[in-house]
Amino acid sequence: MEFREVLAALRAAWWLPLIGLLVGGAAALLVSLLQTPLYTASTQLFVSTRDTASTSEAFQGSQFSQQRVTSYARLLTGEELAGRVVDRLGLDESPSALSEQITATAVTDTVLIDVTVTDPAPEQAQRIAAAVGEEFTALVTELETPDGGGASPVKVTITDRPEVAAAPSSPQTARNLALGLLVGLLVGAGLAVLRARLDRTVKDPEETAELAGAPVIGTVLRDEGLEKRHVVERLVDNRTAEDYRQLRTNLQFLNVDQPPKVIMVSSALPSEGKTTMVINLALALADAGQRVTVVEADLRRPKLTRYLGMVSGVGLTNILAGTADVEDVTQTYRDGVSVIASGPTPPNPGELLASSHMAALVTKLREQSDFVLVDAPPLLPVADSAGLAAAMDGVLLSVRYGSTRKDQLQQAGLTLERVGATTLGVVLNIVPPKAELASVYGYGYSYETGTSNGGHEKGL
Repeated sequence: MEFREVLAALRAAWWLPLIGLLVGGAAALLVSLLQTPLYTASTQLFVSTRDTASTSEAFQGSQFSQQRVTSYARLLTGEELAGRVVDRLGLDESPSALSEQITATAVTDTVLIDVTVTDPAPEQAQRIAAAVGEEFTALVTELETPDGGGASPVKVTITDRPEVAAAPSSPQTARNLALGLLVGLLVGAGLAVLRARLDRTVKDPEETAELAGAPVIGTVLRDEGLEKRHVVERLVDNRTAEDYRQLRTNLQFLNVDQPPKVIMVSSALPSEGKTTMVINLALALADAGQRVTVVEADLRRPKLTRYLGMVSGVGLTNILAGTADVEDVTQTYRDGVSVIASGPTPPNPGELLASSHMAALVTKLREQSDFVLVDAPPLLPVADSAGLAAAMDGVLLSVRYGSTRKDQLQQAGLTLERVGATTLGVVLNIVPPKAELASVYGYGYSYETGTSNGGHEKGL
């Protein structure tokens, strides 16, 4: 992923790093509080040889001591020495358990050995460390004394005696907390990036255009208020109203020589905002002085007339069945906008929409209106729209940002291509106001009016 994509992923799922930060910090703090405090006592041992009469002997003795130091460090953590300390202090633990509390480190290029002892009690840690130094001095003397008797050539001296620790050496709560916060933040950020990589929904305009085989000609922001009213308030500063005005302008300039007049609006699946888009695009066209006829062609689940509060009992199916004329069922919503409801639900909606009667109706409406917007069923669940699309000048696809999957959009585009329909463009619908796309496409509106109110429905 590019750095820009990583930033977009973090911005879209900002709550994941935050949760990771909180969980990591809480876990580190909890672990630190549950740990038994341990205290450390330290001592230092100096290894030397006895009776060096000359400089060369002193040098050789120094080399001899350095060679012994590494071996002595191993002896200090062995069970033999631990057993002597247990006997000396009368401890209630085994030599193997005590040896795990002792750490010895040979200081590089020296004859010094640093010894540390940890214990839950600071006084006990000090006593054990002191006993380790004294018992080890005696142990080395025993080991280095020749079999025939005589003095040991090696001498171990305690150069730094242990003291009682004033504060526990572990747990280091501050360090653990900082580490937990950092790890939690990184894990959360990684999950956010992984979430973006695994996301198969449509969000990027360039990728959307490639999948659909048509350009993105508009974006419409999500507006919580449209869940109930479905009609944009166009007379107030409203980002959504501006989105539809921009969509209207882009639509009118798609083909200047032969502009599309009869336009089907559909989507890959339900709940992608197509019906609300039909309503508000019709109103935006009417505001520009155009005569618009809206046809409710979703005969299975009609919503348009219900959203507008109009009569839905008679309409398109009556016209196609020959029981009513266009003039009989056309309703006026407002100046410039006429509506033909779906009418009674037929048993064969797909056949009706693909019939010659529907083609004749389209021809008639084309002559009477500047624009005809047809609210069609979704493309993938049923075949109704595929037969209807061939009689249209073009199709607008409503794609719900972050909900429509890439494979679904691609399949919808291929369905239109197979029937020879023209896909005029794609509208990225219900875009969250905090999405990166919203800020990019909203620059002009924000610059002009100083507002950034988003808008569109959630589940239409």
